[in-house]
Amino acid sequence: MTSTAAERAQDTPPQTTATESSESTSTETRQDPPDGTAGAGPTEPDERIVSLDVLRGVAIFGILIINVQSFSMPSPVRMNPTQYGEFAGVELLIWLASHVLVEQKFIALFSIMFGAGIVLFLESKTNQPYSGYLLYYRRILLLLGIGLAHAYLLWDGDILVIYALCGLWVVIFWRAPPRQLFAIGTALIAVPTALTLSAAFNIGLTETHDGWVASEAAIQAELDAYRGSWSDGFAERAEAAWNAHTTSFIADSGWRYSGFVLWGMAFYKSGLLTTDWSNRSYLMVILGGWAVGFPLILAGVWTAFAYDWSGGAGILSWELNNIGALFVAPAYASLVVVLCARSAGGMIQTACAAVGRTALSNYLFQTVVATTIFYGYGLGLFGHVTRVEQLAIVGAIWVVQAALSVLWLKRFEYGPVEWLWRRATYGNWR
Repeated sequence: MTSTAAERAQDTPPQTTATESSESTSTETRQDPPDGTAGAGPTEPDERIVSLDVLRGVAIFGILIINVQSFSMPSPVRMNPTQYGEFAGVELLIWLASHVLVEQKFIALFSIMFGAGIVLFLESKTNQPYSGYLLYYRRILLLLGIGLAHAYLLWDGDILVIYALCGLWVVIFWRAPPRQLFAIGTALIAVPTALTLSAAFNIGLTETHDGWVASEAAIQAELDAYRGSWSDGFAERAEAAWNAHTTSFIADSGWRYSGFVLWGMAFYKSGLLTTDWSNRSYLMVILGGWAVGFPLILAGVWTAFAYDWSGGAGILSWELNNIGALFVAPAYASLVVVLCARSAGGMIQTACAAVGRTALSNYLFQTVVATTIFYGYGLGLFGHVTRVEQLAIVGAIWVVQAALSVLWLKRFEYGPVEWLWRRATYGNWR
């Protein structure tokens, strides 16, 4: 139940491994740094667990379906789609499908994979207890810097800062057994869940709420900001990012994503993410997750429509989706792992694995491309595209990402941002 990655690698079916570790390096020459991390460095080439790469790649693809709404439409639309643009016919169906199947599910999966990555990193440093933690914190602080630049210079929807802030403290639990990690994670997630449910019922299902229904002036101000120059959007972006990193983090996201990261540690250690479970166990997670999660999500959708998207009903609908995602995300992870074991080497798996191996680069790539398409310093399409057109743009970005990732990894060992991140972590630029 708590076997390490090294122990599991001996039993992993051939179709689930590749030839390189997530921390692997080739024939690079190392010099001992002067900060107590002598002898530390990326793990030497080893078997790479492909299911982990594929899961990261699937998560990267999935989050773009939702993030494109934030890139291309005023922020209130994410939670209340009646606030802007057409919301009927095909547009309504696209929103419904993305809300039920994607919203919060793939960011949860991405967060789970971040937690798995923490354990992978520290397991590779078990013979270097001091330098291992030193390198870990250097790595997390570098991620924080990347996230801050991403959030304030490009897009306030950044998740990297949240991960870094959570990673600063959840690491204290990384040696705990899976059940304990899962229990602590669940308790953390329960805090904002309970607070939001309480707020929804206190407001009342039929009452409006300023945080749910934005004014026309606020929406127009956001349209003007992001249709303008980079500097025009900076004030809007900086305010939103600051709120995300302070008030929202303390009240909600810090608890929620810390919980997901701990779940990722638990799922990795238990073998759920690495094809170690039986087909029957995976099937139970898939069917059980869907049987519980989707009815909750659909109940939330019904509530929003039944009460005409009023404040309390809308907030309750959103939180029911969040709760449903807690069951659907592990089900998605299990389905991907099962498919990895059954269809090794296929074109789709190869593309997803390549995107997953370069996940940080691809996450930032999505922002650069999308903001160039939608913001005023690029094509200026912010607020001008329908949901149908958004999906077409998502599909195009997927194709480009998959092709570039596969081609890049034929020549290079890491993605460009991953390479910089690793070199800065280990202080080795040779």
